[in-house]
Amino acid sequence: MENIYVTGHRNPDTDSIVAAIAYTALQNALGHREYVAARLGHLSDETKLILERFGFPAPLLIKNMRTQVKDLEYDTPPALHRGLTVSRGWSILQSDSTIAAIPVTNETGELFGMLSSGDIASYDMRSISDPMVRQIPLFNLLSVLEGRVLNEAGNDLDAVSGELVFALPKGAEQPMFTGRDVIAICGNQPETIRMALAANINCLILCEAELDPELRAMDTKTCIISTPFDAYRAARLVFQAVPIERICRTHDLQSFHLEDYLDDVKDVVSQSRYRCYPILDENEKVVGTLSRYHLIKPRRKKVVLVDHNEVAQSVPGLDQAEILGIIDHHRLADIQTLSPIFFRNDIVGSTNTILAGMFQEKGLMPHPKLAGLMCAAILSDTVMFKSPTATQRDRDIAERLARIAGVSLEKLGQEIFSASLSESKSADSLFHTDFKDFHIAGHYLGVSQITCVDSTGLLKRKDEFIKVMQQEIADKGYSMMILMLTDVPRSSSISATPTILRRPSTSRSRATPSSCPAL
Repeated sequence: MENIYVTGHRNPDTDSIVAAIAYTALQNALGHREYVAARLGHLSDETKLILERFGFPAPLLIKNMRTQVKDLEYDTPPALHRGLTVSRGWSILQSDSTIAAIPVTNETGELFGMLSSGDIASYDMRSISDPMVRQIPLFNLLSVLEGRVLNEAGNDLDAVSGELVFALPKGAEQPMFTGRDVIAICGNQPETIRMALAANINCLILCEAELDPELRAMDTKTCIISTPFDAYRAARLVFQAVPIERICRTHDLQSFHLEDYLDDVKDVVSQSRYRCYPILDENEKVVGTLSRYHLIKPRRKKVVLVDHNEVAQSVPGLDQAEILGIIDHHRLADIQTLSPIFFRNDIVGSTNTILAGMFQEKGLMPHPKLAGLMCAAILSDTVMFKSPTATQRDRDIAERLARIAGVSLEKLGQEIFSASLSESKSADSLFHTDFKDFHIAGHYLGVSQITCVDSTGLLKRKDEFIKVMQQEIADKGYSMMILMLTDVPRSSSISATPTILRRPSTSRSRATPSSCPAL
């Protein structure tokens, strides 16, 4: 099941976090279990208090929506242990024409090499000019030959080495066995067999023939193996009994991890001559292979945006994601989609007001704890209904949710706005608690709002805030920056607005800080 992430804006406020939780809960209740609540930044003290107050965990933290290797429909061919036979590797490569290469692993599942049809073909051609095989595990040899050991000497042997020779048929010149480093292949040829056993060659492969009891009992160091295959096939199979670790490519291996980004992968692949690349997980274990055609039409991450519809405020890499829906109460901005989507935009003071209406439309009453959470989000975003964006609908919905949750609007509001401020918090932390970027008419704007129940203490720290604003302008090149101190009991806001530092431009050039008016 592919996840669908529900996320609010960067530097998330309470309304943004709760909206992600609420919409996820609604979709899950309707049977869509793939929806996952997410967030793009750290939680404010206010949001932490509300989540703890009603018993909800923080949504999943995501950093971007860029397409990763794990999002691709990559191949998952068997990863072969390096001790398996060439015959087994060839069989797998031929079973599926789309498999360009197979990962070869060590004993712990980590990447050892890559095996392709070309590797096997090259080895097979070399075997014509070099008939010597070295240290073939007996288990491997018996496997490829479908053979069995016929004498005691074979039971004491673990590996076979030697030059592969054909014992000539009866009537021709008999082969001469001058040493042990020989693997002989013969048929029903008693004299040839006797000569081989007397010479104590390493191995005698008996093809489509029975062994005389007298020869079976002969005192020899030769391992005798019986196979149902003819001599020519047996000879080729001997070479295919070699472990694949000896012929696979182990140098210049280029691998990717599941978390790697597609853009980075494309850059590497474009400069490489290989057709297939192993994919590793976080433990360096092989999980699949990646080919060039997987990069042509990647599968995009899926996302639903709540409490915003502006690229500058949204998750990085949004252009690589598939947007399925937007639920918001702000102005229409600059997000574009490739196909029609679900879009809900209402004139209210909080996204959770819209979501509460969606619960009602589906005939579903939120759980009391979720109702309390949504009520708190509405109070936060409407500044206890004193914000100019607050509507009667926000109040009506909040009162209904408060009744479901069994809470007092007044007490909950005081609890919310008392939690967000602390004398121990730095000016930078307070400034970024509710901070948003805007792109308007070529200007790059930064807007921060600090909501409090007593602005007196904050006004004494105006020089600290001015310093933070000047640094932000210098570092990120804002055209204008605004800080608003909203005093809830007084129903008023005090603002500081630096002068425009440069003419409107579509680029984000570096700006020089100027003096910021006193708060």
